[in-house]
Amino acid sequence: MNSNGTSKASGRPTIMAGIPATNLSLYHRLRFLVGDPTALIEIPGGGATFILRDIELDRARKHARADHFACPADFAPPGGALSGDRETATAQAAAECLRRAGVKEVWTDRTLPVIFAHFIEEAGITVRCDTEMGVMERRAKDEEEVAFLGEAQRTTEACIEMVCRLIAGAKAGDNGVLVHDGSVLTSERVMQEIDVWLLRRGYANDVSIVAGGTVGSDCHDRGHGALYTEQPIIVDIFPRNKKSLYNGDCTRVVVHGKPGNIPEAVREMHAAVVEAKRAAIAATRAGVSGEAVHAATTKSIVGAGFAMGLPGPNDPPTRCAMVHGTGHGVGLSVHEPPLLDKGGPPLIAGDCLTIEPGLYCPAIGGVRIEDMVIVREGGCENLNTLHEGLTWL
Repeated sequence: MNSNGTSKASGRPTIMAGIPATNLSLYHRLRFLVGDPTALIEIPGGGATFILRDIELDRARKHARADHFACPADFAPPGGALSGDRETATAQAAAECLRRAGVKEVWTDRTLPVIFAHFIEEAGITVRCDTEMGVMERRAKDEEEVAFLGEAQRTTEACIEMVCRLIAGAKAGDNGVLVHDGSVLTSERVMQEIDVWLLRRGYANDVSIVAGGTVGSDCHDRGHGALYTEQPIIVDIFPRNKKSLYNGDCTRVVVHGKPGNIPEAVREMHAAVVEAKRAAIAATRAGVSGEAVHAATTKSIVGAGFAMGLPGPNDPPTRCAMVHGTGHGVGLSVHEPPLLDKGGPPLIAGDCLTIEPGLYCPAIGGVRIEDMVIVREGGCENLNTLHEGLTWL
C-alpha cells in the first residue's frame, strides 16, 4: 500500500466505476463516500486515478485512497464534447483516460456499469471481467473495519436487549395476547420501536424481524400481528451505521411469562440451537471451509434429534428442522461472501461472519440465536456479549 492506502500495481490496467454511495465494492476500495458517478483507473507504474465531479475534488484529495485526481473535463474526448449527463460524461472521460494511457485491454470487477464498458469499447479498448476482483480484499477486514463492525454489533445488541425487555415486560391480556401501554403489542409496533431507537443513535434500519409463535416457523417472515405470552418470539436486527456504513447483525429469542411456563418443546429447541452455535464457533478459523463449519452445525442439530433441510409436501406440522445455512459474511452489506453452507469456500483471516443456527416447527414457531464473529488464524473473535436465554427480566 502506498501513502494514500492504494494497492500497488497488479500488473494489468483495471477500472472500477459507479457511485460509491451505492457501489459498495468501489466505496471499499476508495473509502470515500460520494453520491455522484465516479471512476477509478489503475495503470501499472502510473498509480490510481480517481475521476469525479469537480466540486468534490478537494474533499477527495483529502480522504480518497488514490494517487491522482481529475474531473471529467480533464479527459474530454478528442473532437467532441462531454455529455451533459454526469454518468455519461464520467464514462466518456474514463474511456479517454485509458486511451491516453495507451491501454488496449482493461480488467474490471463484477460491478462495472454497462455504460462504462460501452464507451471503453467504443474507444477500441477490450473490457474483461475478473469475477473475483476485490472479493478477497473486501472479505479480509482490516482492524479499522473490525472496529466499525464491533461498534455496530454493540449497538445492535443494545437494541435487541431493549426489545426483548419491552416484550418480556408487557402484560398478558385476554387469550394471552400481549398488551403494552394499554394497546395490543404487535410485531409491527415493536418494529417501529426498533426503527426509532436506532435512528436516534445514527443507524439506518430498513428491515428487522419480530416473529412470534407459529409465524416464526417461516425463517424469512418478518413477523406480523399480535404477540402472545408463552410463545417464542424471534428478534433479528441488522442495522447499518450511517457514518461508517458497516452493519451489525444479531438474533435472540424472548418468551414472555414465568420461566417455568416456557413449553418444554421450546426449551429443547433452544438448547439444541445454543449448542449448535457453540459447535460452529468452535469450528471457525482461517483455512477451514464454510462447508465444514456448516457440517459442525449439522452434526450438532442432528445429534440433538432434529432434522435438517426444507420440509417435504407430506411432512407433518410437528417436524422441527433447521432449514438454512449456518451463516454468511457481513460488512458494508449485511449479506456478503462467504456462505457457511454446502459449497462454502475456505475462510480467511478477517472474514466477518454470522453464526446463526435455528430450528423451525410449524406447530410451535422458531428459535434462532445469532452471533457475529471475526475469523482469526487460530479460531475466531466473538463480537457478541449478550446472553442467549429465553427470559429477559
